[in-house]
Amino acid sequence: MTTPSNPNTLPKTYPCPNCGTKTAWQDNKSKPFCSERCKLIDLGAWASEEYSLPAEISPFSDEL
Repeated sequence: MTTPSNPNTLPKTYPCPNCGTKTAWQDNKSKPFCSERCKLIDLGAWASEEYSLPAEISPFSDEL
């Protein structure tokens, strides 16, 4: 069963992971980002390996 939407209710907003701007989740093509620009900045950070996870050195890493 669905509930009728209240036109006075504002959509929930969340901070953009890149710039922190409050952005609506609903009908946002770039979610969770506020814009395509922030989405591409984040993609560039991944591509340039700015994000990393700590890892232990593998005992087999010398064999490469």
